Amino acid sequence: MRATDVRVRDLYFEYEDFRYRTPIKFGGVALDRVTLLNVRLTVESGAGKSATGFGSMPLGNVWAYPSRVLTYDQTLGAMRFLASRVADAYRLCGLSGHPIDITHRLEPELLLAGNDFTAIHRLSDPVPKLAVLVVASAFDAALHDAYGKLHGLNCFRTYTREFLPDDLSPYLGAEFSGLHLDDFITHEPKPSMPLYHLVGALDPITPEDVAQPVGDGRPEHLAEWITRDGLTHLKIKLNGDDLGWDVERCVRINAVAEGAQRARGVTAWWYSLDFNERCQNVGYLIEFLQKLRERTPAGYDRVQYVEQPTARDLNAHPENKMHAAAKLKPVVIDESLLDLESLKLSMEMGYTGVAFKACKGQTQTLLLAAAAQKYGLFRCVQDLTCVGASLIHSASLAAHIPGVAAIESNGRQYCPAANAAWDAKFPGVFTVTGGSMNTALLNGVGLGAVS
Repeated sequence: MRATDVRVRDLYFEYEDFRYRTPIKFGGVALDRVTLLNVRLTVESGAGKSATGFGSMPLGNVWAYPSRVLTYDQTLGAMRFLASRVADAYRLCGLSGHPIDITHRLEPELLLAGNDFTAIHRLSDPVPKLAVLVVASAFDAALHDAYGKLHGLNCFRTYTREFLPDDLSPYLGAEFSGLHLDDFITHEPKPSMPLYHLVGALDPITPEDVAQPVGDGRPEHLAEWITRDGLTHLKIKLNGDDLGWDVERCVRINAVAEGAQRARGVTAWWYSLDFNERCQNVGYLIEFLQKLRERTPAGYDRVQYVEQPTARDLNAHPENKMHAAAKLKPVVIDESLLDLESLKLSMEMGYTGVAFKACKGQTQTLLLAAAAQKYGLFRCVQDLTCVGASLIHSASLAAHIPGVAAIESNGRQYCPAANAAWDAKFPGVFTVTGGSMNTALLNGVGLGAVS
């Protein structure tokens, strides 16, 4: 062991359950609850010094393990099983090194847990690799957090050559020889970043859309959200299977935004579009963008990028190449991004950007962020309705990866109860003013969420 290396000594995990304030729609499914996986993991150095880290992540089974055969409880149960297997793998691995070394070497074993669960239960819908990554991300986060705490540093200061002397070639291949991780991240977070607010497919746009007010003092429709939080970035959820509805939805949202922004004296704002992979083909996306430009040229110009519009299995749908669509707007890979191989395949298929998510792991996200920068891809960081520690984790990635312009955060909309205990401790992170998040705070020891 190097003097800076650690090994896992012990860990403990548990769950928290929360109800959403209002439902959110993922891939055609209305979701009204979330289960958080919380992990506490203790590391020890060769000199016997120890520290305990904390990691948390929404399990997000509707997104990570979509199924038309299995129920919500069945896919959630599968991911809870995976948590026990991932915990055993970390606890018993005996590996020593930097957290990136440990998790990178463990990942093949972690993926076997999904295969085992599929075989044991003879599932017609196998456990996806994405579901394993989401579960494992909480353990990986706790490992990075513990490592930073052991050294008394923010995690993003532990990716230097002092702690990680190897270049990136052992993780990303020979083309990355001579390149180091700290070439691709910043040690200090950006002081503030615009926030992307989600306009879900079920969310009221106008006062007339509010069929049943929540009545909790928070905004009830889009114009109120824009005015209260000073929003300049809106992420628009679309159906992907009803062209007329999708176009009309964007036209209405743009009209409401124009009115609200005019009243505020704001002249520049942006949209991202998310079809949740439901476009049957790339032709749908191209036709949508053309019709949107016809109906509202200004609204079209405000589209900053499009998240993965078609099915996540790229190998099964080689016909869905994005070259023509990407000439209109950047198209970013999201659900399909599982490793370097899938990143390269997406580039071959015409994707021009990458959406990073903390729920795929700190280790993997940092490595793929380096690759994306080397390849010159558009970069953004997306949310999994992260709350509490997982939001701090996600926002920290956005604030330390060069080229990421904004932070997505919708937990404050759909699950404010899970943020209540964190709000006062992190002013300007969970409650947003002026449309931006106070990311200067994201420099505490470890991942900076739990001291």
